[in-house]
Amino acid sequence: MSRLFGKKKKEGSEYDDMPVPEKADWSFLRADMHSHFLPGIDDGAKSPEDTAVLLKGMADMGYTHIITTPHVMIDHHPNTTHTILSALQVAQQVIKEHNINITLRAAAEYYMDDHFDRLLETEKLLPIHKNEVLVEFSMMFEPPQLANTLFNMQASGYKPIIAHPERYTFFHRTPDKYHELKDRGCLLQMNLLSLTGYYGQHVKAAAERMLADKLYDYCGSDAHHERHVAALNALARSTDHYKVANYPFRNAGLAV
Repeated sequence: MSRLFGKKKKEGSEYDDMPVPEKADWSFLRADMHSHFLPGIDDGAKSPEDTAVLLKGMADMGYTHIITTPHVMIDHHPNTTHTILSALQVAQQVIKEHNINITLRAAAEYYMDDHFDRLLETEKLLPIHKNEVLVEFSMMFEPPQLANTLFNMQASGYKPIIAHPERYTFFHRTPDKYHELKDRGCLLQMNLLSLTGYYGQHVKAAAERMLADKLYDYCGSDAHHERHVAALNALARSTDHYKVANYPFRNAGLAV
């Protein structure tokens, strides 16, 4: 039977009596695996100067490794492996010039559409780790070919990481869909800011339920700009950060 992510009676968190951290510290995660820090190629960093500010902000919060993931979305951000790796070279130079203590590499966040289906047939995708590839789809409705595309990914040798599943609000009334994705062999990635209500209270409720059900594998910042980094800083200095610290996310295994 499907369960409903609806309004629940407000209850206290088990972490409410824990001390509030004085300093933002995500060092226990070590790696962030979803962000938009490469300059000028999607809706994230607009310039090398933006890249420097964002990466410094992440390093100051304890991250040592960043796998940044520009959009590959043919109608809005038609990136290719070439445009991504070229922008990565610029970002690597920024790190050297500003002496930022962080390791940066690039993967991609692929939008699942007809173009993505063609990429599967013609190109090698940029993975987060080994054969694990970050993908997203429409926030408005479930793609009719979702199951088929996931199957084709796996047949091509890739393991899908579904980006921010808590934000697909059409799943909130049928949350067994999340279990179905896991059963299909997908990994699930939570946006950290979902825990703050940044995307709305229904998204926060979905994220907390998925944490309770141990459905997540990774968490990511999905940071695009300074406001996101500031919100991450605030989350790290709240008792909500214990929800992340006490969950077995796989991020540390990416810091290699």
